[in-house]
Amino acid sequence: MRLLDGGDLSRLLDMGDCIREVENAFRARGEGRPAPSAVVGLEVSGGSLHAKLGALDLARPYAVAKVNANYPDNPSMHGLPVIQGLVVLFDASSGEPLACMDSAIITAMRTAAASAVAARYLAVSHASSACLIGCGTQARAHVQALRRVRPVNRFVLFDRDPAAAEEFATLLRRDQVRVTVADDVRQAALSSEIVVTSTPSRTALLDVGHVAPGTFVSAVGADNEHKQEIAPSLLRAAVVIVDDLDQCSRIGDLHHALEQGIMRRDDVRASLDQIVAGTSDGRRADDEIVVFDSTGVAIEDVAVAALAYERAEATGTGVVVDRTSPVHQRPIQ
Repeated sequence: MRLLDGGDLSRLLDMGDCIREVENAFRARGEGRPAPSAVVGLEVSGGSLHAKLGALDLARPYAVAKVNANYPDNPSMHGLPVIQGLVVLFDASSGEPLACMDSAIITAMRTAAASAVAARYLAVSHASSACLIGCGTQARAHVQALRRVRPVNRFVLFDRDPAAAEEFATLLRRDQVRVTVADDVRQAALSSEIVVTSTPSRTALLDVGHVAPGTFVSAVGADNEHKQEIAPSLLRAAVVIVDDLDQCSRIGDLHHALEQGIMRRDDVRASLDQIVAGTSDGRRADDEIVVFDSTGVAIEDVAVAALAYERAEATGTGVVVDRTSPVHQRPIQ
């Protein structure tokens, strides 16, 4: 079994290829090819654990089990990342574990890649401005991803921790990116054609009147039933696209609207796989507000983990462990 840490994955993966592979994963599902996924979560003191499982037939049949720990207070209390975890990649035809990887890079890149795929199909073609609500790891990945699919040349940042927004703005300016920091979430969102919410919020951040006509919103923070970023009233007023209807109905922003009786599942226009496969409409008019409820589907993890594994095999990256002898491991030369 091959072990890959965050440094290995940073060298093996690039955003453009991750977007391509995630798009292909959604296309496979939309065309009816095997692409099952499942999720389970557990609230614990100080945070939560969630496991996501999925499978895809790629160069070979692959399956993934990803377990993430999400502890929002980690940076301030323990000097640790909010999200920590592992991805185990299997040969889906035999169950053989092929690789064990750090999950942080996989999660950040596949999530931003899914937003980019959605933006490619759902954002107005001329979108040149983006608002990032939440300035952590996901925001950094989304800067790379959005610029791959739309001519974004200006970013507006908002974070409940102003220092986090200012720190991120400084990093972007070093790369010659036009960026401003907003002190009001409504002001930040109204000024942009694309909005990404990537926060641990448990109360809605955006409501009706917070986004302009034609805006595309990618809501990626709600990955359990206790989190919320988009008010049910905004979802009701917008076009809603989901990454997985069952999953969003249980743990996404959509589930709050369903729980309150403001929406029905039939009010969702389509899932992303249907749009990528061309079997359902996405945006129908430039003035529609489109919200992508992105809870994170495990086929995204399979697509990116398989890409990393195949590149690691080709380049000899990482450490190979003999699973029949737990005390024996040999570094790749």
